[in-house]
Amino acid sequence: MKPEFSRRRAVTAHLTKLNARRVSAVCSALGMLVLGSVAVGPEAAASDIQSKQWYLKAMGAEEMWKYSTGKGVKVAVIDSGINPNTPSLKGQVLADEVPKSVAYHVTQDYAGHGTDMAELIAGTGAGGEIKGLAPGAKVVPYRIYGEGLKDPKEKERTPSATAAIKAAADSDVKIINMSFASPYYSLDEEEAIKYAASKGKLLFAGIGNTGDKGNKGQYPAQYPYAVGVSAINEDGEVGKFSTHGNYVDFAAPGVGIPSWCDNTFTKRCIAYGTSPATALASASAALIWSAHPDWTANQVLRSLIDTAARTWPKDKPGTYLGYGVVRPRRVLINKNIDPGPANVDPLAKENGTADGEGEDAKGTSTPTPSPKPSAGDKADGQTSAAAKTTDSGDHTRTWVTIGAAAAVLLIAGAGFAVLRARRNA
Repeated sequence: MKPEFSRRRAVTAHLTKLNARRVSAVCSALGMLVLGSVAVGPEAAASDIQSKQWYLKAMGAEEMWKYSTGKGVKVAVIDSGINPNTPSLKGQVLADEVPKSVAYHVTQDYAGHGTDMAELIAGTGAGGEIKGLAPGAKVVPYRIYGEGLKDPKEKERTPSATAAIKAAADSDVKIINMSFASPYYSLDEEEAIKYAASKGKLLFAGIGNTGDKGNKGQYPAQYPYAVGVSAINEDGEVGKFSTHGNYVDFAAPGVGIPSWCDNTFTKRCIAYGTSPATALASASAALIWSAHPDWTANQVLRSLIDTAARTWPKDKPGTYLGYGVVRPRRVLINKNIDPGPANVDPLAKENGTADGEGEDAKGTSTPTPSPKPSAGDKADGQTSAAAKTTDSGDHTRTWVTIGAAAAVLLIAGAGFAVLRARRNA
């Protein structure tokens, strides 16, 4: 029997027929790194920054850090470079581990964006600065071509996203963070992501910020094996800017996020975007992998899927929140959690590999029920919030939890079901 045509491969096949291989991987990153998260104005002094990190409380960070800080896990941050000299990143950036083939100026962040992502993942909080969700993890900087890189010589010498992904795939990083998005397809970039997945890497990608501007599909989130992340705000609402479609896998906090205003690293702003949401998803995976070092990427990903905050069936992911909001706390506190088989891809159906196993063809696993909200979730000091989507106008509300926090999701009726079905069209 012929396998169901996956959501991502359907797009890929169509673009390949249109001779999309002519679109380079460089174009895939061009002009998108800065737009991955948008600063909206000056904020408080550094001493007040941690008070602005609302998502740490919402996700139950203090409790999670009793179980794991991400120690022993390396995350490749493919971005605009990383400044290793900010207070919270001193000692956290492993620039010497970047392969020479793609090591051009990796510690010179031309946009400030890559440094933001690194701090969200592994910042130590030193000096009252950003505390990363996985402060015990380390980041490896991969600097790629993007908006903000003006010098022609710099543009010529800076590696493409494809080259960076391949290099990271051959390193000992476990997670690859791709907080960038572009409407341009690249066959080379798609193959690089497939290669990285075959090497056991877990790849997270920003779903894009075009939700209120035409909602044009974005890459690399649309590629098979790229885990697409959308953004929610402090009230649990899906950001209007957050691109939605049948390639959203998770949601994470991405609105009201403290960031550097620019690449001078002198002022702080409050930003929004699916970029920070992606970084927090990567950090969530780092916490889990550190606590369970013998797990594979499949098992880490499956545990995130099984524990994600949602009220709909796990086998019917939505187009705004995918499988739900990431809740690494639920994985860490469960001593008896079953991560499932090591060699079975939990997104095999989406990735178009549902009828086989192995590096490139992996089967589907038996679904594990997602935990439902409990009284304990609402009683541990967290606040409830309304998370809205615009899948339909029926205004139905149901309850889910973000980490330890309760959240309301406005989900759809018939219209939502139609959109959701497109994931496997």
